[in-house]
Amino acid sequence: MRLPSSFDSCDILKNTKTFFAVFLTSFLSSFAFAQQAVPSSSAAPAKGIDTVDIAKKLANPIANMISIPLQYEFSRGVGANQAGSEQSLLFQPVLPFDLGGGDTFIVRPIISGVREINVQGTSGSSFTGSGIASVTVESFYAPNTNSSWIWGVGPYAISPSGNSGKFGSQQTGAGVTGVVLNRQGPWTYGLLAYQSWEVGGNPAFGTQNNLYGQPFVAYTNKQAWTFSTNMEALYNYDTRRTSNPLYAGVSKVVVIDGLPFSFSAGPM
Repeated sequence: MRLPSSFDSCDILKNTKTFFAVFLTSFLSSFAFAQQAVPSSSAAPAKGIDTVDIAKKLANPIANMISIPLQYEFSRGVGANQAGSEQSLLFQPVLPFDLGGGDTFIVRPIISGVREINVQGTSGSSFTGSGIASVTVESFYAPNTNSSWIWGVGPYAISPSGNSGKFGSQQTGAGVTGVVLNRQGPWTYGLLAYQSWEVGGNPAFGTQNNLYGQPFVAYTNKQAWTFSTNMEALYNYDTRRTSNPLYAGVSKVVVIDGLPFSFSAGPM
């Protein structure tokens, strides 16, 4: 699951057009390698890889499983004149640590690279370039609940962009993130959220005073196909504006040369 970069308070029109264009025209594809951290069930197929179990875990942001997703996004109609385009690549590995007794601590760093072409801002000038948008670290302490309902909570941090505000805020943010979800049968549904506050940096390109909520639901069938949807609602306290991109997609876990891979695609 993707976390957005901070809201740019100096270029509201650009952001609004971007989210609108993504919703109408973009195609999001993600590639994920997953290695199970727990033994497969006796019903697992050949080579001991239970693709349905892996698909279910990939729908769970605090599953006890190592995964290395790469997410690519493309949008057009970006900028004040709607003549620009934007591409982004997110690298967001999931690293669980076993604390014993079924408790885990999950760390999810997220690095976002962006390429923009002919994107016009509210000042009338256009920009073409690429760089790192943000580096975010989510973490969750997830206790063993012995239930289909599970939860996790932990510290959250986001670094400033390294490109003079072209791809996001120049502020550092810190806060808390949490998730609660149910894994009942083929369904996985819940809410992931974070609250961040600015802890320093230049506010000219947007602040890190944000409240984020991501309700999500996924259905996994017996052929390891997963159908999912989520909304990424981000509210910035300083601009008093909210962005609400909606994603719907389908993914499939397959085994290639003894390793499980998940491929997914969908509009946003």
